Amino acid sequence: QVQLVESGGGLVQPGGSLRLSCAASGMIFSTNVMGWYRQAPGKQRELVARITMDDMTNYADSVKGRFTISRDSAKNRVFLQMNSLKPEDTAVYYCTLGQNRRDYWGQGTQVTVSS
Repeated sequence: QVQLVESGGGLVQPGGSLRLSCAASGMIFSTNVMGWYRQAPGKQRELVARITMDDMTNYADSVKGRFTISRDSAKNRVFLQMNSLKPEDTAVYYCTLGQNRRDYWGQGTQVTVSS
């Protein structure tokens, strides 16, 4: 089993920044992909960004140039630096880890962008 715990969410004004962190524990294989999804009220869950063990990344078009995903593979952690936040970024953000044809999810952390 794999457990994921997110932290770093909160309330921020438009234009502000937040940094999300996710710590993975349990049976983690040497090859995996970690990432972040988000779900806003009344909307489907969507991919925000993901990163491979080789640090290859991809981003949703809506966050390119504003968000940066990174990881510390030695410590099984993934981060999401979010800059220039907009009200439409408001959502619950979920950390994910995919390995061995299975996806694991964290419990989510709320990000609210509002003045």
